Amino acid sequence: MPALPLAFLPPDCTESVMALQTRFRSSLPVPGRTGRPRPWALTALALAAAQAALAAEPDTGEPAASATERITVTGRAEPAAAGVTGFGDLPLSRSPFQVAGIGNGAIADRGLTGLSGLTRVDASVADAYNSPGYWSNLTVRGFVLDSAYNYRRDGLPISAQTVIALENKERIEVLKGTSGAQAGTSAPGGLANLVVKRPRGVDRSTVFLGWTEQASWKIVADVERRVGDGDALAWRLNAAYESLDPLLEHADGERHLVALAGQARLGTGRLLEAEVELSHQSQRSMAAFSLLGDRLPSARSVNPRLNLNNQPWAKPVVNDGTTASLRWAESLGADWQLVAQAMGQRLDMDDRMAFPYGCSAEERWDRYCSDGTVDFYDYRSDGERRDTLAGSVALEGRVQWAGMAHTLSLGALHSDFHQHDNTQIYQWAGVGTVDGRTVIEAPTPEPYLNAGRRERSTELHLRDHVALSADTGLWLGLRHTRLDRGYDQSFTTPFVALSQQWHPALMLYGSWGQGVESEVVPDLAAKYTNHGEVLPALRSRQAELGLKWREHDWAVGLAAFDIRRPATEDVGCEADGANCTRRTDGDWRHRGVEADGEWRLGAFGVQGSVMWLRARREGASDDGANGLQPTNVPSRSARLLATWQVGALPGLQAQAGVSYESEREVLPDNSITLPAWTRLDASLRYAQRLGGREAIWRAGVDNLTDRRAWRESPFQFDHAYLYPLEPRTFRISFQVGL
Repeated sequence: MPALPLAFLPPDCTESVMALQTRFRSSLPVPGRTGRPRPWALTALALAAAQAALAAEPDTGEPAASATERITVTGRAEPAAAGVTGFGDLPLSRSPFQVAGIGNGAIADRGLTGLSGLTRVDASVADAYNSPGYWSNLTVRGFVLDSAYNYRRDGLPISAQTVIALENKERIEVLKGTSGAQAGTSAPGGLANLVVKRPRGVDRSTVFLGWTEQASWKIVADVERRVGDGDALAWRLNAAYESLDPLLEHADGERHLVALAGQARLGTGRLLEAEVELSHQSQRSMAAFSLLGDRLPSARSVNPRLNLNNQPWAKPVVNDGTTASLRWAESLGADWQLVAQAMGQRLDMDDRMAFPYGCSAEERWDRYCSDGTVDFYDYRSDGERRDTLAGSVALEGRVQWAGMAHTLSLGALHSDFHQHDNTQIYQWAGVGTVDGRTVIEAPTPEPYLNAGRRERSTELHLRDHVALSADTGLWLGLRHTRLDRGYDQSFTTPFVALSQQWHPALMLYGSWGQGVESEVVPDLAAKYTNHGEVLPALRSRQAELGLKWREHDWAVGLAAFDIRRPATEDVGCEADGANCTRRTDGDWRHRGVEADGEWRLGAFGVQGSVMWLRARREGASDDGANGLQPTNVPSRSARLLATWQVGALPGLQAQAGVSYESEREVLPDNSITLPAWTRLDASLRYAQRLGGREAIWRAGVDNLTDRRAWRESPFQFDHAYLYPLEPRTFRISFQVGL
């Protein structure tokens, strides 16, 4: 364990925390001896942290707060406003958008460690090739979010082709549906936005200590300070270290994060904000299972802890990231402000795996062999580097025109993405077995150069919320995008919505919008007759009707949507796969209904969501393709979180979570289907005062019943993969304010 950075802790806490580190080191397994850190050791560690907090408590002469003083913490299924919509700080309960959101407190309560945790929060969000140890991939409304184009960080575009740390994120927002008014190019499922923690004008320090079965542990510090008098200058530091040793075999590793955010109020109405984030993770990823010939193996017969990426020559995936941003906001009177932002992101990655793929013995490349053997490849893509630069400027404000109030945003955004050349290896290594016991000799490396790419985008936007009356709103959005990706392409994407406040608590709305994607036929002359051709912009369209009802103790949301996305297909291929023509061929049409709600009655609370989705292929030239369901997309899903404030022990809250997903298709021809599954989670949260300090204890069990099922079935790289539900996992943590 590296030394915990102590420089940012209060001086009178340092000695106690150093002792805390020593106690925890003594609980770790001795090298050469089997075992895992004992759970009681973390409890001792947490108690030591509490002692540090008590030691740091200044003697004010005032009596300490009662240890039984109740701390009430409330949560909402969504934030009051979401920047991902692009319509400022207008509350979501009165906006024509469906947004899934989760704050940092709920992230800690539910033990979420990455973006893939959103699949436990909202029924519209599902897995899309979520391999433990790798970056997260999400499906929203049945469409996979593009890691290169569907992610934002404080509103600016980033690449999500990395492991994203959550310790310095205030919340995560997911706009559901097409996002042409918010993004230049993006897949139609939704748009994810990461909101960074920034100074709040207080002097506060928090330490978090956590342990997760089998032997993973982490320590996190969140420190805020004001500089000088008042809150003109302030900074916030988030630092984390985690030793990774999960129940998944051969997946040990480590990660760390250091993030610093600062702000300066330079006179009335002027705010300068800056932040920088450094992150690192090194860990082997999980190799998926697959079909065995024409057979879907039973999930009960597969050990969910087994990692087929266990060859002696297998190496970890290494992710390093550096992100920095500046934001300037200046008030231009009572109703207008100018906001300018700039951000740079650099991602370095070594992507490596002992990669099981296909069955050469049976000449079937989309699955493993019927006898349980599988071809293994040595895959290495070392020195991957992705650089993103983005800058935006926007003028936002309110004005009265034609007797109506307008809330306007007019702005421009320019982004530059560069994926550099790097060295790759992809070599057949030998034949292994799905029980993970076969050792394969490492092949002689034969590296080759992987060419990079450069993309630039310039976007202009205009958004206007028009108050037609006190209860009726018109929402207008327009974005013009010009792309330079080795070819030039321009397009304009509109959005329009009408909302009606029928009752102080009830809003109805209807909306229509577009989203655009851009595609180039692979430059493979041996396969494509139109190799290198730029296809016409793939324009998705969405219509949505919804209602939102929000009272004091309960809220309900309902939305029906219809999304059409152009489908691209290789047509006219010969038996040997040559002379194909890539072109648009019909649509993917996703129609569905979403419902979400929250309700509280005294000590009890419930929040949850459900989605029914009918996703089908339509209008394809091959009649056999029409009516097929996309792979890895459940038609029904549900999420539920129930809470109970235990009256006998004030501050104690019990939580129970349920996740359900229906059957999903494994192969594009829909010939094999995964069974539905339901997962149960349970946790306890106890908030108390220790010597006048806020303290929170958490304990949880994920997959309480140890349910065995196939969690998802992504069809990637022309291959069917199967990922199991994670096994039952225990976790405990302690958080204290210093």
